[in-house]
Amino acid sequence: MIPILEMRGITKTFPGVKALDEVSFQVMPGEIHALVGENGAGKSTLMKVLSGVYPHGSYEGEILYEGAPVKFSGIHDSEAKGIIIIHQELALVPLLSIAENIFLGNERAARGVMNWHETMSRSQQLLKKVGLSEAPGTLVDKIGVGKQQLVEIAKALAKDVKLLILDEPTAALQENDSRKLLDLMLELKSQGVTSILISHKLNEVRYVADTVTVIRDGRTVSTRAKKAGLAENEIVRDMVGRDMSHRYPARDRRAGDLLLEVSGWNVWHPDHADRQVIDDVAFNVRAGEVVGIAGLMGSGRTELAMSIFGRSWGRQISGEVRLRGQPADVSRVDRAIAAGMAYVTEDRKALGLILDETVKVNTSLARLEAVSSNGVLDEMRDIEVAERYRQALGTRTPSVFQKVSNLSGGNQQKVVLAKWLFTEPEVLILDEPTRGIDVGAKYEIYTIINELTAQGKGVLMISSEMPELLGMCDRIYVMSEGRFVGELPAAEATQERIMSLIVTE
Repeated sequence: MIPILEMRGITKTFPGVKALDEVSFQVMPGEIHALVGENGAGKSTLMKVLSGVYPHGSYEGEILYEGAPVKFSGIHDSEAKGIIIIHQELALVPLLSIAENIFLGNERAARGVMNWHETMSRSQQLLKKVGLSEAPGTLVDKIGVGKQQLVEIAKALAKDVKLLILDEPTAALQENDSRKLLDLMLELKSQGVTSILISHKLNEVRYVADTVTVIRDGRTVSTRAKKAGLAENEIVRDMVGRDMSHRYPARDRRAGDLLLEVSGWNVWHPDHADRQVIDDVAFNVRAGEVVGIAGLMGSGRTELAMSIFGRSWGRQISGEVRLRGQPADVSRVDRAIAAGMAYVTEDRKALGLILDETVKVNTSLARLEAVSSNGVLDEMRDIEVAERYRQALGTRTPSVFQKVSNLSGGNQQKVVLAKWLFTEPEVLILDEPTRGIDVGAKYEIYTIINELTAQGKGVLMISSEMPELLGMCDRIYVMSEGRFVGELPAAEATQERIMSLIVTE
């Protein structure tokens, strides 16, 4: 059988960085082929070469599609051949309807006049195909992220897709939505659609993939077929170049004195005056302790964290925050920082970083006074700080003058961490700290967390990945519908007990 896709000796170089080095890769018709590797390994770059985002002539090597050489000068060329890529950041317009988004750039029109009947009826067919019951006229911003991912797939089907590329499609989804999307991939496979899946979630890879190719440092390391076995430990070893049988670094768990105490915390929705989002929450974190918050998406975890950190979300906020036994002023972000708190947001690109600025600028952003004299930035001190944290966190970047938009997700996350570690917090709130990053980078971040607790700092970790909470936390609070419904010590916590508390309380 002839491969539907073959990429031979692909080499792609950016200034100072060889992103791809003689990568060869082939996909057979009708299969789901997973492409895995650490952040910065070159997975997304390879797919951008394939789809024409990086046009022919900007790379070395050859691409064969359906047995014939192709030279794409842009994404329209690849789409004309039925190659559709769905990027990690969804390309939907929130204030347009589902139908308008499905046919955006591919409008059902004649002589410049939209055929709305065809647009709506065809959208209805496509939505049914991907398992959505929403009306085609529904605005995209009225549906959840999971359903938006399905709209993206409907959009691809509208373009007569033959080869569907999904880049981290479940990164922002909870478990139920992730499973629906993966089952849809299997359904599309039964209909003859070939897929390439880029993912860090190896349990999902093993669930859907027929073949797995591992890329490390811009080179192809291995390709394994499902029929020969997809052992997770072997895939991880190929990804990181070392054995990773212990996913969570060992830590001497010794909780000290009470560090953070929150009591009677209530928060109302900023736009809906009658909706209470956080209801009488109380919890504490001790020095040297990692405390987790488990809960489903929408349970109020992020809203709780942001409201505590300088009241950066919500209204009519009430309750008390104490640090080391003393009342703490957290009424504004700058005051929360001064009190000894830091918050690593779940959305690093929108809220955690200035993407168009350098690693240097982002590192000192939350504590500019420490790299300034009389209100004037000390450039050399600023560089020194950025370089120190680059080395301490192992951030992979050619220099601290690199724009963070050019870094991989894992390295962007390290820059966010550097920014807040530079403020020297007593309590670090981590909201989905490893979302969208690979197992190797996760381990490095876990190590940083352990180093902080060894220094007597307190860590509050919010995560949708229960194995992460179970592997890292000393205690876990369980949250549901804005309330804490249980507290479990690490020794008693299991995924089943956590879910039981969520669904029964």
